[in-house]
Amino acid sequence: MSIFVDDTTKVVYQGLTGSQGRFYGLLNRDYGTQVVAGTNPKKAGTDVDGIPVFASVKEAVAETGATASCIFIPAPGVRDAVIEAAEGGVELIVCITEGVPAHDEAWFFNKLRRDHPGVRLLGPNCPGLISPGKANVGITAGHIAKAGGPVGIVSRSGTLTYQALYELKQQDIGVTTCVGIGGDPVPGTSFIDCLAAFEADPETRAVMMIGEIGGSAEEEAAEFVASSMSKPVVAYVAGVTAPPGKKMGHAGAIVSGGKGTAAAKMDALREAGVKVGLNPTEAGELMVEVVAALD
Repeated sequence: MSIFVDDTTKVVYQGLTGSQGRFYGLLNRDYGTQVVAGTNPKKAGTDVDGIPVFASVKEAVAETGATASCIFIPAPGVRDAVIEAAEGGVELIVCITEGVPAHDEAWFFNKLRRDHPGVRLLGPNCPGLISPGKANVGITAGHIAKAGGPVGIVSRSGTLTYQALYELKQQDIGVTTCVGIGGDPVPGTSFIDCLAAFEADPETRAVMMIGEIGGSAEEEAAEFVASSMSKPVVAYVAGVTAPPGKKMGHAGAIVSGGKGTAAAKMDALREAGVKVGLNPTEAGELMVEVVAALD
């Protein structure tokens, strides 16, 4: 199986008529994803290479049965776009856009939790997710992902999401679903959300987790692994050489007061029974050992 998306998922692209939305919307469709609609109130009634454009997500859902949305709206419009998608009736919102103000993220995160508890938000500032061979929603290159399981991947880093997929493909290991949760301060979906979903998925038999410096998400994930995971977990935490107190790439990757360091996160994960690689390649090699032990 897969988590969050599969070959039955129908996706509406908010921003399909823009250059990036069009590029990735068509690329995802070519991969096999059911990209059924786009939205743009000024271009309703037109199409993008045969994909119909509607004025709103609600109209797109009513006409096409879309169950997910992928957002390529510029940052100032993301707050409204997320709420439009939730009120429009989709179950999953994948927000690729970077540069969304943290205040906006906190606002719609809490509004979704309060008013639309059945809607899952992934991102903002994430690469999206891919269930290899079934659906690709976002900006992940489909050719670097091997289908067939048995490993699930969850990552804060976009680039390292791709490397994790590539490392496993090089080792001839398939993936059920790879989820890039993004590195912003208020992610819509957490490590724990994904770990719980992988734990419940019968075809995911092991999990690779990619973390980075800043915040406490990895330590919280370690606690969840120790208390609630029966499946083996392999991890890599980026930022071992990051200077203390420096922001490194992501808005959430800030170390302060000695907390949020890569070393502290790695120690917490090891204490939870997670196999921790010192680089992505080593994490891939550790997963080879884990998968071999499954059989």
